[in-house]
Amino acid sequence: MMDLNALADFALVATNGGLGKASRASGRSKATLSRRISDLEEQLGVRLVERSARGLKLTEAGETLMARTEGPMLDVAEAMTAAREGPSSPRGRLRVAAPVLFSQLAMGRICADFCAAYPEVDFEVVAEDRLVDLVEEQFDVAIRPNPRPDTALVGRCFAKDRLVVVAAPSHAKPGGGDPVRVPGIVMTTFRPGNWSLDAGRLLLEPVPKLRLSSFLTIRDAAVAGAGVALLPQSIAWNELARGDLVQWGTVSGGEVSLWVLHTSRRLPTPKVRAFVEFMCQRYPEELLVLCG
Repeated sequence: MMDLNALADFALVATNGGLGKASRASGRSKATLSRRISDLEEQLGVRLVERSARGLKLTEAGETLMARTEGPMLDVAEAMTAAREGPSSPRGRLRVAAPVLFSQLAMGRICADFCAAYPEVDFEVVAEDRLVDLVEEQFDVAIRPNPRPDTALVGRCFAKDRLVVVAAPSHAKPGGGDPVRVPGIVMTTFRPGNWSLDAGRLLLEPVPKLRLSSFLTIRDAAVAGAGVALLPQSIAWNELARGDLVQWGTVSGGEVSLWVLHTSRRLPTPKVRAFVEFMCQRYPEELLVLCG
C-alpha cells in the first residue's frame, strides 16, 4: 500500500517547486522531504524527480503521479478539515461563481448577510456567465440557471424566475389572433422568432428597433417607451409594481430555475453546507426578486 505521508510530501515539493521552498512552507526539514521522495520512488520503482544543482524537476512519471493524485489528495485534506471543524463551524474562504446579472443585483447583499451570520467566512465572488470548472478553477460553489444534468455536481434549486413580455403603458396591448408585429427591444444575440404568451393565447412578432447587450438596459429602454421587451420578471418587478411597465403575458416554457451547485467529488465542507442552506432560506417561496 502506498505511503500517504510520502505521497503528501511529494505533492508538497512538486507544488512548491523544490525542497527549499517546500521546507519553508511546511516547517519540515529538507532532509526529511528528500528521504520521503526517495522512499516513494523505491516503492514505485520509478524516478519521480530529477535532482540537479538547479533544483528539482518532475520526470514524466512524476508529472503523471501528480496529475492523478492532486485531486484525491485535496479531497482527503478537505475531508479531514471537515471532520476537525465539525458540522457547525463554517470558516475560511468561500469562492463562488455566479452569473453576471445575478452578481450585480444580488450577490453584494447576499455576501454581506452571509458574512454577518458566519463571521469566520471570507467571501470571493467571480461574475461569470460561462460554465466554470469547479475543481480545476478551485470554486467551492457555482450558481447556475437551468443547469444541465451533471454527475460531477450536486445541489439544490433555491429560486425560480420566468420570462415575461412588458411595455410602457403608452403601448396598447394587442388582442389575440395571428402573430402581431410589435417594435421590439431585444438582446444583441436576438434571432428572429415569435414570442408565444400565456400558452399561445397571444402571439407576437418582435421587429427589432433596439438591440442591447444587457437586460437592465432593455428594461430601462422599455420604461422610456422605446418598445416591447422580453425580460426576466425578477428585474422588472419594481417597475411593474409602480406601473412604469405593464406585463403583457408570460412566455410559454420560459421558466428559469436557479441552482446552487457544488462538486459531488468532495464532501461538502461546513461553509458550503451553510451557504446552500442560506440560499434556500433566503428565497423561501422560491420567488426571485432582484433590485437594481
